[in-house]
Amino acid sequence: MRRLQLFLLVIVGVFFVTAAYATIFGKIQGVVHDPQHRPIVAAAVKLQAVTSDWSQSTQTDDEGQFSFTSVPLGDYRITVTQSKFQTSEQTVTVASNSSPVLHFQLAIAALNQTAVVVGEAEVANVDSVTPTSLVNREDIAQTPGADRSNALQVITDYVPSAYVTHDMLHMRGGHQVDWLIDGVPVPNTNIAANLGPVIDPKDIDYLEVQRGSYDADYGDRTYGIFNIVPRTGFERNREAELVASFGNWYQTNDQLNFGGHTQRFAYYASLNANRSNYGLQTPIGQIFHDAENGYGGFASFIFNPDSGNQFRLVTSLRRDYYQIPLDPNPDSIGNQQLIRAGASPSNGLRDSEREPDGYITFSWVHTFNPNLLLTVSPFYHYNKAGYNASPNDVPVITTVDQASHYGGLQASLDATVWKNNVQVGVYGFAQHQGNFFNNLFTNCGTTCPNFGPSAASTTGGLAEAFFSDRFKVTSWLTLILGLRQSHFDSPAVGTQPEIVENATDPRVGVAIRVPRLNWVFRGFYGEFYQAPPLLTATGPLLGLANSQNFAFDPLRGERDWEYQFGVTIPYRGWALDADTFKTRARNWLDHNNIGESNIFWPITWDAAVIQGWELTLRSPRLWRRGQFHLAYANQIAQATSPITGGLACPSAMPVCPLYPPPGLGPVDHDQRNTLNLGFRASLPWQTFASTNVYYGSGFHNGIPDAQFPGNYLPPHSAFDVSLGKSFAEKYTISLTALNVANRHLLTDNSLTFGGFHFSDPRQIYAEFRWRFHY
Repeated sequence: MRRLQLFLLVIVGVFFVTAAYATIFGKIQGVVHDPQHRPIVAAAVKLQAVTSDWSQSTQTDDEGQFSFTSVPLGDYRITVTQSKFQTSEQTVTVASNSSPVLHFQLAIAALNQTAVVVGEAEVANVDSVTPTSLVNREDIAQTPGADRSNALQVITDYVPSAYVTHDMLHMRGGHQVDWLIDGVPVPNTNIAANLGPVIDPKDIDYLEVQRGSYDADYGDRTYGIFNIVPRTGFERNREAELVASFGNWYQTNDQLNFGGHTQRFAYYASLNANRSNYGLQTPIGQIFHDAENGYGGFASFIFNPDSGNQFRLVTSLRRDYYQIPLDPNPDSIGNQQLIRAGASPSNGLRDSEREPDGYITFSWVHTFNPNLLLTVSPFYHYNKAGYNASPNDVPVITTVDQASHYGGLQASLDATVWKNNVQVGVYGFAQHQGNFFNNLFTNCGTTCPNFGPSAASTTGGLAEAFFSDRFKVTSWLTLILGLRQSHFDSPAVGTQPEIVENATDPRVGVAIRVPRLNWVFRGFYGEFYQAPPLLTATGPLLGLANSQNFAFDPLRGERDWEYQFGVTIPYRGWALDADTFKTRARNWLDHNNIGESNIFWPITWDAAVIQGWELTLRSPRLWRRGQFHLAYANQIAQATSPITGGLACPSAMPVCPLYPPPGLGPVDHDQRNTLNLGFRASLPWQTFASTNVYYGSGFHNGIPDAQFPGNYLPPHSAFDVSLGKSFAEKYTISLTALNVANRHLLTDNSLTFGGFHFSDPRQIYAEFRWRFHY
């Protein structure tokens, strides 16, 4: 009964209270005046997306002012025309929740002549204190490796403090990040369960990555928010595109997409498939038992019945399969180290991972007036992670099946009152999760432990209310205030008690723009709450944990406190952004395995401290042909025992030998320095070239030995390059080489998915794109 009440409370509550979680929309305002600074009335103003046919038009009022509401994030061109004046044009980049203000001074038109004045709006945003990286469709298509179905270069090449280790994306020293589609979250509370992105990068129009310092209307994942604007069809006119590739390791990433639009309706849909003999990072230098494949579909629909309403529907369904790589030599150093560390050797395993995933989101965007915008978005997400073993595995046959259903709703009410931009509301979802685990030992005959399969079904829900205000004191000073209230409830299951948690999280920030220089300094302090995974140990599984000297303590939500300071420096189209941050956490979420098995469990450390500084640099179009980007981070991620939730030592054990003694120490994915440096150029004869250089100073040495006795493993680097050419504006061919020098070395020796992990080997593939009308 309590589960039913919780479900109804969350669903009904969010339907009847205006709610919000995030948005992909911004607002563009401006004023048009003549050389004597007198307002120009009834000037025609057109807003045109740079990468599509999406546009809006309006006129200036009696004060020479204009505004566009509900503008999706991205790059735009604004053109102002009036019969007695020369046409003026500016470009501007819109971030979510931003409100850039443009100024147009129109010159008197010469006789029988109209001139066009082109300018670029300042890239420093005084409306936000959140460091943000924006990646567009052209970046994705031409960055080496970024458009593959399960690739993450679209994030790691452009975002500081973001990297992949033990096959999982980490950002700012943490695991938990949020994916949002059209500003609607795709919730997933399971840590270490899924490996790829929630969307094929080829279906992305813009990706906005936020890293810390979030307004209260954004959620709870301290480490990173990936806000995706999918392709909509506004960039198409009944046009389709076929993408096909082939390379070493018998890899291919293929897609057929099509889309079109009318004045009021746009649609986009795609089907994709991929496979390779190299999937996950290997525990040895050779590639063995490591194939992967996947397929899926995606669709986006937009309908504008009138100027005040818009309906958006996005849906996706895909499935991924990974073989778990292994070390075939039972006497190898790696397998012996795994045994000494209490984990299974990998030589006798033939395991695999299957990950189906599907979601559907619907949004109604209603503009009451230029100062009041409402967005309502129900959503559903299904996610499953199935770890499957061969019946011939030695020494243990492991089966894990975790399936989750999430249903909820969000909405946002955004009001501009005087100098305040206010957002209020709630957000919530109900979750049902089924867990199945089984370990069958095969190498000990009649003495094998017999714990049998374990199954449990759990439910839970999260409901949050918030208030956020961006108070623009002057054109150069913005104050940000917010408060977020969270309530989490999960009923008792087996030996795990009911968990009810409440958190009140204040957030404050300030952004100051220095006149004339246009440098923007920002500061932030905020608190965050992250709901725990719905996972418990019952019955035989609890017996298995106890046999390995583990207990299972209830998982509690993570609490985070973040300080951040930064500066954005624009100069002639260049944008330099630097920030320093420090995050303190209690019940810090991580993962670990149960002794001789491949069952990985979430755990919470007593405390963690993550701190560092970051630098990004992005250029304008250099020589009208090339663009340069740099992302650098210096950080340290540390945690301290005891373990407060999940797999832990029994409370009766005075000293736990399984974990380091109390005191801050580096976590397994701690890497002090990470650098990405790239350049993309449009060359003559419709050709392009793109490069990226990655450098990592080395991850923490989880199992020191004679070969690597220090605290950190050796540094590693990779050089990627892509070359392409278009023909007749319909055909494009390209050749991509990743890790050209084939530097294949050990980068991680933590115990996840088979133990050690070597960096990716050299990968070379050719890609063909054909655009055609239907």
